[in-house]
Amino acid sequence: MPAVDKLLLEEALQDSPQTRSLLSVFEEDAGTLTEYTNQLLQAMQRVYGAQNEMCLATQQLSKQLLAYEKQHFALGKGDEEVISTLHYFSKVVDELNILHSELAKQLADTMVLPIIQFREKDLTEVSTLKDLFGLASNEHDVSMAKYSRLPKRKENEKLKAEVAKEVANARRKQHLSSLQYYCALNALQYRKRVAMMEPMLGYTRGQINFFKKGAEMFSKRMDSFLSSVSDMVQSIQGELEAEAEKMRVSQQDLIAVNESVYTPDSDVTSPAINRNLIQKAGYLNLRNKTGLVTTTWERLYFFTQGGNLMCQPRGAVAGGLIQDLDNCSVMAVDCEDRRYCFQITTPTGKTGITLQAESKKEYEEWICAVNNISRQIYLTDNPEAAAIKLNQTALQAVTPITSFGKKHEVHHPSQNVKNMENDKIIPSESASSQDSTQLIAPGTPIQFDIVLPAMEFLDQNRGGRRANPFGESEDSSKDEEEDSLLQQMFIVRFLGSMAVQSDATSEVIYEAMRQVLAARAIHNIFRMTESHLMVTSKNLRLIDPQTQVTRTSFDLPTVTQFAAHQDNKRLIGFVVHLSEPLGEESMSAYVFESNTEGEKICYAISLGKEIIEAKKDPEALAQLMKSVPFTNDGKFILLNDESEEDGAIHEEGEESEA
Repeated sequence: MPAVDKLLLEEALQDSPQTRSLLSVFEEDAGTLTEYTNQLLQAMQRVYGAQNEMCLATQQLSKQLLAYEKQHFALGKGDEEVISTLHYFSKVVDELNILHSELAKQLADTMVLPIIQFREKDLTEVSTLKDLFGLASNEHDVSMAKYSRLPKRKENEKLKAEVAKEVANARRKQHLSSLQYYCALNALQYRKRVAMMEPMLGYTRGQINFFKKGAEMFSKRMDSFLSSVSDMVQSIQGELEAEAEKMRVSQQDLIAVNESVYTPDSDVTSPAINRNLIQKAGYLNLRNKTGLVTTTWERLYFFTQGGNLMCQPRGAVAGGLIQDLDNCSVMAVDCEDRRYCFQITTPTGKTGITLQAESKKEYEEWICAVNNISRQIYLTDNPEAAAIKLNQTALQAVTPITSFGKKHEVHHPSQNVKNMENDKIIPSESASSQDSTQLIAPGTPIQFDIVLPAMEFLDQNRGGRRANPFGESEDSSKDEEEDSLLQQMFIVRFLGSMAVQSDATSEVIYEAMRQVLAARAIHNIFRMTESHLMVTSKNLRLIDPQTQVTRTSFDLPTVTQFAAHQDNKRLIGFVVHLSEPLGEESMSAYVFESNTEGEKICYAISLGKEIIEAKKDPEALAQLMKSVPFTNDGKFILLNDESEEDGAIHEEGEESEA
C-alpha cells in the first residue's frame, strides 16, 4: 500500500499558517469523503432494499403458487398436474426465498452496517472535533487579543498574571483539541480505505455464498480474490492499530510539556535570546491605521525570506511581501501603551511598519534578526558564521585591546583636515598604532541621546540675549544659511557620543564606533534619535525633522577629524575640539548612522573645510569654484548619486545652494 499522508502532531502547538494550510487540505478531503460516503450509502441501501423486496416478492410468489389450488375455476378439471408442478415450484421458490433472506441479512450486516458505522462514528467524530478545534482556536485568539492590550504599568501585574493564565489555559485547550483533531484526521486516512473495501467485501461474499448454496457458482474463481482482499483488510487494520498506538504515545508526550510552553513571556528577567538569527518566523501584531487618529492591531504570521519580510494570514497558501529589509533600520518604539513594539524604517527614512511581539524574547530576537538581515549578511557564503562573528565582535568590544591597528589591518580612506589637495581626500596614516587607552580613557561614559553642549547651555542661561523657549533658530542663522556657499542635507540617526583624549588620527573615531556599538548591543539599546544633518561651509547642524528646530550645531573649524566605517558604509563619525571658558580643552567623538554612504558626508564636510580655507585667498576660492561644477542658477553639484532621501527633505534634490 502507498504511504499515507499525515499531519505532524509536533506542529500543533505552533499553529503556523503552513500547518493550517495543510489542515485545510485534510478537511477538504474529509468533506469530499463525507459526501461520497452518503452517496455510496444510498446506493447500498437501494441494493439492500432491492434484496428485501426480492425476499418479499419470492415469498409472495410462493404463496401465489400454492393459492392456485384453492382457486375455483369454472373449468378446473385436469389441473392436478399443474397444481403438483406449482407445488414443486413453490418449494423451490421457498428455498430460494430462504437463500434471499440470508443474503439480505448478510448485506445488512456486512455491507450497509459498516458504512453506516463509518459515517456515524468516524466522520461524525471528525466533524465534532473540527467544531471543538474551531471554538478553542477562537477562544485562544480572544485571549491573545486581551493579553496584547495589557498596558505596561506595574500596578497591573495582578491583571497581567490573570490574563496570562487565561492565555495559557486557552492555548492548552487549543493544543489538546488540535492534537485530537489531527489524530482523527490521520486515522481517517486509514479508515476510509477500510470503509470503502469492507462493505464490498461483505456484499461479494454474500452473493458468493448465495450462489454457492444455489448452484455452486463462481466459487473457484472468486475464492482466491476474496482471500487476498481479506488479507489486505486485515493488514490495513493492523497498520491502523499500530499507528493509533504510536499517535497515542506521541500525544501523551506532547501534552506532558513544561507549563512555560503555553504561557507567553514566561521568562521576562533572563530569556535565552539568540542574536545570530538570519531567519525568523512567528506571530506578530501589525499596526494598521483606520483613520486620522484611529488604529487597529491584527495578529498575523510573519517570516523572513532572504532580505524580505513576508506575511501570511491564517489559512493562506503562501505569504506576501510586506517590507524589503535591505539597508532598513529597526528600533524599539513606544506605541499606544503596548509592550514590545518595534518599528522598521526604510532606507529613505520613511516610516515602514510597526509591529508588536508577544514576549521579550521574541521582541529582541526579531530586532536582532531584522538588523542582521538589513546588513545583507544572508548574501555571504556562510551567513550564520558572519552573524556570529558580528555579534561576538560587539560583545568583545568592551574589552580593551592593545593595538587598534591589529583589528583594522587594511584602512579605508578616512578624512583628515590637514590632508587636502586638489579636491582629493588623502587618507591620514598614523606613524604607529596607538593603544586604545591612549585614544579613549577606560570607563568613559557614553551618551545615547542628544543634549545641548556646555557652551550653548551657558549661553542660554546667562544674562543678555533671551533664549527662545521653543528652540527656534533666529533670523541671524537664516542669514548665515543664505550666505553659505555650501548646503547639503543628510538623514542620520544618532548612535552615541563620548569624550576622547586625542584627535591626531582617525583611529579614535573607529574606537568610538566600536565602543558605542558594543555598549548598545550589550545593554539592548535599540532606540535612535533621527535628525537631519545640515553640512554648510560654516558649521554642522542637527535639525529636528518634525519641527525643523536646530538641536545642536558645531562650527566646522572645530571638527578636527571625520571618517566613515571601513565595513559598514553607513556609519559616520567626527571629533569636535572645543575650548572651555576656563582655558581647558575638550574633545568629543560623535557617531551616527546615515541612510547614505558615510563617504558622501565626509566629502561634504571636506568640501566645506576647503571653502573655509579658500575664502582666505580669493584666487584659491575662484579656483575651487571652477573645480566644482555649477548648475545654470549658481548651485554646487555635489557627488551624490543616491539622493532620493535628499529630495524627500527639500526641493533642491541633488544640488546644494551656492
